[in-house]
Amino acid sequence: MKKEDEFGFERVFEVYDQKTGMQGVCVVHNTARGPGKGGIRMEPDVTTEEVMGLARAMTWKNAMAELPFGGAKSGIKADAKSLAPEKKEAIVRAFARKVGEIIPKHYIGGPDMNMTEKEMAYIADELQTPLAVTGKPASMGGLPHELGSTGYGVALSTKIAVEFKGESLSGKTVAIEGYGNVGTFAHKFLEEWGAKVVAVSDSKGTIYDKAGLKYEELMKVKAEKKTVTAHHGGEKKDAKALFELDVDILMPGARPNVITNENVSRVKAKYIPQGANLPIPYDVEKILMKQGVVILPDFVANAGGVISSYCETQGWDEKTMFGVVKDKISKNTKVMLERAQKDNDTRSAALAIAKERVREAMVMRGWLAK
Repeated sequence: MKKEDEFGFERVFEVYDQKTGMQGVCVVHNTARGPGKGGIRMEPDVTTEEVMGLARAMTWKNAMAELPFGGAKSGIKADAKSLAPEKKEAIVRAFARKVGEIIPKHYIGGPDMNMTEKEMAYIADELQTPLAVTGKPASMGGLPHELGSTGYGVALSTKIAVEFKGESLSGKTVAIEGYGNVGTFAHKFLEEWGAKVVAVSDSKGTIYDKAGLKYEELMKVKAEKKTVTAHHGGEKKDAKALFELDVDILMPGARPNVITNENVSRVKAKYIPQGANLPIPYDVEKILMKQGVVILPDFVANAGGVISSYCETQGWDEKTMFGVVKDKISKNTKVMLERAQKDNDTRSAALAIAKERVREAMVMRGWLAK
């Protein structure tokens, strides 16, 4: 990855703790609009290069959401699934201590893969400030991501896009990859607004039922059987089959690079809201966009979580937070679609808007010449 451009990178910290064996990295890309904001993920294969890419993406996401945040991201190299709870807590606290010197002035953390409100509480406690992280438990004055702000934002961005094209969400068929926090809440709101979710996948595979999958029923199955594929009725398929189903709306909501040159020709959806980060390489997105597919890029569609984070820093309640998410996601989805009308390249349009906002802040600070 290119190590610098006119926007960053400002700080790249690789940290290690001798006692716990913790290995981690914290990357601050740009702070012109405010302290770098981005989640902390825990994965055994996390790399500095990966975190740098995510930090840069957070700069654009926060600017596109019109938040007073810059872009940053962190990663802890550990297998969360194999760690005893006390070991995980020790590693998280060690990471907090090692990067504490830049928190919260230059960096504010938050939940990400395998890091929940519980771990955010450890960090806030270790550094003795609630400003260290967002996504804390409600008992600590937090707005945990478990409230569903990200999934709500993805669903809302989808609704706005469909209506922008002069269509109605009612009756539109939907396939959702991933049934975690983002996918479940996207299902809930899309169903409430009249769409019909016909396929959902998780790590065990895909369940497809053209008659529709009800949110309440699927949540119960997932809780009891630990997989959506245990749902009675419907047709069970492998996880990759989800991307090739004949649906109106396809929501990648889990892993990166799930639509590639290998399967792009078999994608039939006309709207692709991105709940996951980087689910489609840009060159593949361009193939779809030239065919008239409406791509709702990750840093626009899934910004609900970071908007919720901003609301938490302001001390606002859940109701206020959902109102702010609605206002910002609606406005910025429309702004992007309007700019992209000529060539349908929504990612390029959104990125141009975000860069203009960051560059303006850098000029105001005297970091760039006018």
